[in-house]
Amino acid sequence: MNKKFKEIYEKARLFTYRNARPIELARWRYHFENGALEDVLTALAAYQNADGGFGHALEADSFNPNSAPIQTWVACEILREIGFTDGSHPIIKGILRYLDSGADFSEKHNRWMNTVKSNDDYPHAVWWSYSDTDEAYKDYNPTAYLSGFILRYADKDSSLYKKAGEIARQAYEWFVSAVPYADDHSAACFVALYEFLKETGSGLVDMREFADKLKDEVNADICRDTEKWRTEYVCLPSKFIDSKDNMFYAGNEELIQKELEFTRESQLADGSYTVPWLWYNEYKEYELAANWWKSRILIDKILFLKAFG
Repeated sequence: MNKKFKEIYEKARLFTYRNARPIELARWRYHFENGALEDVLTALAAYQNADGGFGHALEADSFNPNSAPIQTWVACEILREIGFTDGSHPIIKGILRYLDSGADFSEKHNRWMNTVKSNDDYPHAVWWSYSDTDEAYKDYNPTAYLSGFILRYADKDSSLYKKAGEIARQAYEWFVSAVPYADDHSAACFVALYEFLKETGSGLVDMREFADKLKDEVNADICRDTEKWRTEYVCLPSKFIDSKDNMFYAGNEELIQKELEFTRESQLADGSYTVPWLWYNEYKEYELAANWWKSRILIDKILFLKAFG
């Protein structure tokens, strides 16, 4: 551990211990302090509702306690982050039950809703305000991800599995025809779908074409104007590139080095990093949410620094 990294790490650790929610603290300990995986699962389970879906501001920009596809996607991401793949676990079985229930699913668009009506009853960022227009279904966030999760964990003889297969094929066909459409949030869902399909070996789509189109999209999404990194909410290389073995690393080596320098230089005095977005409304809860986000951002920053030295 070099001196600069140690300094960054120690400041980040203190901030996390002083400010993090139990879920982020458990994740920090798991990644950096040999913490127990079970502690992450225990903290995560606190956000799961009786219907199997997730709420309660697991996605910190929406304080809705009710289940929502986006909140459930966050739970799935945490499971993937810690490498947890036990499909018999109550958390995963609950997620599948929620996704199979028909709740928060648009039959018209054959997609899970990006926003749910009850979001509007609680503090939230402007982008989580409820909308059920065709524009709200312009892409496959989080549907592409959730369909892949189902294909990875659901019973292959179930109607849910069949439904997910149909949705995944539709999502793939939309994606390869739309690239590059420059939406890193949606693109991340398709990267996950690709990885889930790779794990299952389902042969559902043309994986070579999928990989080529993902590379085109990711390279279009990454902001190459490094000056904007300091002042705007833009897509940094680390959103998609987490190691030198990553499929998007080739051709972005120099940009990764620039982000490493940026990460070393931009840590705030309290050990955190700036949250580069606002809620664009009058909810004062943004300040609380931003403080929660800082611990999540710190986990990503330290993992990035560790991965690339």
